[in-house]
Amino acid sequence: MTEKPLSERNALITGASSGIGRATAHALARDGAKVALSARREGKLHDIAETLESRYGTETLVHPTDVRDEDAVASMVEETVSAFGGLDILVNNAGLARGKRVDDLSTEEFRTMQETNVDGVFFATRTALSHLRESSGNLIFVGSFAGQYPRPFNPVYAATKWWVRGFAHSLEGQVGEDDVAVTVVNPSEVRTEFGSVYGESFEERFAEGEVTEPEEVAEAIAFAATMENSTISELDVYRRDKFSGF
Repeated sequence: MTEKPLSERNALITGASSGIGRATAHALARDGAKVALSARREGKLHDIAETLESRYGTETLVHPTDVRDEDAVASMVEETVSAFGGLDILVNNAGLARGKRVDDLSTEEFRTMQETNVDGVFFATRTALSHLRESSGNLIFVGSFAGQYPRPFNPVYAATKWWVRGFAHSLEGQVGEDDVAVTVVNPSEVRTEFGSVYGESFEERFAEGEVTEPEEVAEAIAFAATMENSTISELDVYRRDKFSGF
């Protein structure tokens, strides 16, 4: 029997209850990893964990976490390490968007985006780094096209993703000598429930096949996670006609 590419690897995914996070959990479990699932919706996490265990025969851990809570994030990482015996892969996926004009955006909405997309990424990364150094692991950030190109319709969200990308690549220079790989995966539109809290979701807006599916982004993340001696620094994932007409 051929050994799976992520056998004996331990992964933690934030924002794992739907969309890219859920698809990534399937991709990593399929490839042999033990998978810790983190998000705020505990019921959905348990459903996903049961499916992963029955379908792939993998070990899972459910840890409901709001990534804005510094102590909860630290507990999430440490419980994963304790349960699995180490951490090899962290996927920083949790995030949210609020597509409003700046002058219509409340301070609460602004802070919620910052605390989720920036603070949450920092908290998880900071706690996980010592464990990833021990395992020569892979640190993967889910960025966005919004972190590469101007986004007039959601400038604050775009700014958080520019921060994620800048933080990731700067950290890459810091921890590369410690044998930690850092990857940023940048999707464009993905057909998920993203944005549903504030209105029409991408899943509702786009028909199947019209934009990128979460499974396609998950495959890019899984590919980056298999790197043992090299770093896949950045991967952009978008539909093939994305730039037609430019």
